Amino acid sequence: MSPHTSLHDDLTAAQRCLDELTRTVARLENTLGSGLEVRRVRSDAEHLRESLALLRAASPAAGAPGAAHPEMVTIPDKPYDHGLWSDVDDEGVGAKDRHAP
Repeated sequence: MSPHTSLHDDLTAAQRCLDELTRTVARLENTLGSGLEVRRVRSDAEHLRESLALLRAASPAAGAPGAAHPEMVTIPDKPYDHGLWSDVDDEGVGAKDRHAP
């Protein structure tokens, strides 16, 4: 087995795992609702999908003839849910009622 085939197999296996993670997160969201914790897990899964696509594109096998193109990610036009930033004080941005000296 060539190194490219092994790399391709590993990337394909990682993609299958991410697909299953995405399906599982959707089931969790249906069960638990779309609270902050579930939205964070969904967002993390989406970031993993994007990172894997970048890794696939940067891999040596990407330049090989017949190599698959990374999946295109659609960015929705709708505004972001403002609830995503409800914990900004924990993120080091500061409290909304305080001002800089």
